[in-house]
Formats: sequence, structure tokens, C-alpha cells
Amino acid sequence: MKALLLENVHPEAERILNEKGIEVETRKGALDTEELIDALDGVELLGIRSKTQVTREVFDAHPELLAVGAFCIGTNQIDLTAATEHAVTCFNAPYSNTRSVVELAIAEIISMARHLTDKNQAMHEGVWDKSATGAHEVRGRTLGIVGYGNIGSQLSVLAETLGMRVYYYDIVDRLPLGNAQRCDTLEELLERVETVSLHVDGRAGNDSLFGREQFERMRPRSLFLNLCRGMVVDYNALRDALVSGHIAGASVDVFPNEPKAAGDRFSSVLQGLPNVILTPHIGGSTQEAQVDIGRFVAGKLSAFVTSGSTSLSVNMPQVQLNSAVNGTRMLHLHRNVPGVLATVNSVLGSHGINIDRQQLSTRGDTGYLVTDAANGVTREVIEQILALPETIRLSTIN
Repeated sequence: MKALLLENVHPEAERILNEKGIEVETRKGALDTEELIDALDGVELLGIRSKTQVTREVFDAHPELLAVGAFCIGTNQIDLTAATEHAVTCFNAPYSNTRSVVELAIAEIISMARHLTDKNQAMHEGVWDKSATGAHEVRGRTLGIVGYGNIGSQLSVLAETLGMRVYYYDIVDRLPLGNAQRCDTLEELLERVETVSLHVDGRAGNDSLFGREQFERMRPRSLFLNLCRGMVVDYNALRDALVSGHIAGASVDVFPNEPKAAGDRFSSVLQGLPNVILTPHIGGSTQEAQVDIGRFVAGKLSAFVTSGSTSLSVNMPQVQLNSAVNGTRMLHLHRNVPGVLATVNSVLGSHGINIDRQQLSTRGDTGYLVTDAANGVTREVIEQILALPETIRLSTIN
């Protein structure tokens, strides 16, 4: 089996896959669609980060692809509908870089509140500007968190330890941590806080979530952070709010169009503005986070190919399995319609196959049946199950 890892996935991932006997090819940068299609010849496992787009065209061109691992939080760069239709199991790392993103957000909130970027620039230009004008502590100030998932909720906890009052807004009814207070609407949050930090996912509904209307609703001289997705914010509107002075500072780590590789040229309408921190999508880019991400996603990929486990898959029915297989394990991905289990068992029974263990899980239109049999699984049995009209993919582990 062969894996292709793109975009500087941490070497820990290669080590884990190699231990399972998987050949690994690594490449530093992202690939466009045509490049990816060419590179996937003979590849069963693909590892990417946030830049490489895995489209329906890619899945159509490579029916042999078994799994895709996103070595990051987001999966909007993968066409998950097409992946499921092609029986490609997808994984991500929903927790591994949470702390890294939160620490960067805290550092940027303090930096903007103290105007450290302006002070730093002045010092490099030989100007000694020792003044408290415009500099504030974050203690006692209000933070509004838009998106209260893994990152937003942890930011909430750390901000409170600094003495900030925290409000949050989420379309999901999430339990507040500490003394954080929930806002019923985004508009309510914007009118109550002095700093706004975005931590939403890349679903289509969040496209252009934050624009001119939202910036105008923010309190005068507020601070703004976006460390989640570039497509969420209208950066022209943000620039206007900064130039007018309505927004006192901004920190941005993500952009609608980002360079594919380190060293490529970058441009933004936010460049050159005072008290604006621009970083190259490094929220999760710490050594600790990258090691954890490499270990986590590679572990999910290796567990999938050695045992059939789909635990924490983002698109497939989830079945937790260990790698111990006595005899033959049949992994049957099928259309979720009534009677599939009975039909498969009828085929096995007609060949006198005794079932040691079965697990069935469904998700939407897809079902996943795992059957362990001690003996008797012949090529004829496999072909009969493959021929069932409900079958999407069938593989075996011995």
C-alpha cells in the first residue's frame, strides 16, 4: 500500500505509516487538481493540509483511493459528498492544534491592546515612543467569541483567567464554560463587547458571515481577530473600518486566497495599516501541534487500513475496531436501505460460514457492516457480496 503526504505533513506521520508497512511519498507544497490527479497514480492513502483541494474530479479519476487524511481541523477543502459516493473514508484532526490557535489569539489580543506592533515599528525606525497613550490592559475588558467549539471554548477559559469578561454566540446551543455568557444573536454580541474573535468552520453558510454591517455594529475602537477561515470576512470592509478608526486594531491569520507554498508572494488590502497583525495561516503551526496532528491523523489512517476502524471519520459511519483479526474481516460499505444485513448473512449462511462478530453502523445514506468470520470466506463469497445492488465497496483484512 502507498500513501502520498503533501504540504509538509510532520515526519511523525510518515514514521507511523511506515511502521504498518505502508510506503510513503512526501511533497512540500500543495498541488492543484491536475497535479494531484497525476500524483495519485498507485496511491491508496492521501494526506493533505488546508491548501490542496480534493475535488470530485480527483475522486472520479482514482477509484482505488481508500482514505484521505486532513492534517488540520478543517475539511472544507475535501468534497465530502463525492468522497462518500466513492467510498473514500476521510479523517481530520479536530483537537490537536486547539491550544496553539488559542495561545496565538491571546497573544494578539494583548499585542493589539498595547499597540505593540506600532511600538515595535517605531523602535526599528529609531523612534523612542515611551507613552501609555492608547495602551490598555485586557483585564476587565469584554471579549466576544463567535463560534464556541473546541477553540472558542478554550479561548473563553484562558481569557477569563486574564480577567476578561466573555460573551459568545454559536448557532449550536453549547454549554458555557466558567462565567461566559451566551448571546442569542450575533448582533447582540457585537453591541456588548470590545474585542471580537471569530472561530467558525468553513461550511458554505459561513461565507461572508462578517462584512460591513457587522463592523458597523461593533463598538467604536474595538479590536477584531479572524483565525478561522478567510472566506468568512469581507476584508475590504475591514480595511475601511480600520482606516476610519472605528476598528482600533485587527489580527488576521487566514485569507480568501492564500499562496500554495512558503516563499510565494502574498498581497492583501490590509497590508501597511497600523496596529494590524498579519500572519501566514500559522494558528496551528507549532511544533507541538504538528507532532500531535501527524500522530493523530496517521494513527486514524493506519487503524483504518489495518482493522477497518472508522472512528472519528468525518464522512463515514463510525465503527471502532481493534487490529486483531482472526480469520477474515469483511468491510462492506453499502447504501443504507432495509434488508442489507439479512441479505449479506444469507450469502454467508449459504456457504456455511460461521460469523464470529458483526458490527453495523449507518450515517445518512451510507451503511458500514463489519463481519468477522473464522474461515470459509472464498473468492466466490466476495464476488456474491460485491454483486449485491446495495454494495458500494467491499474489502477484506486477513
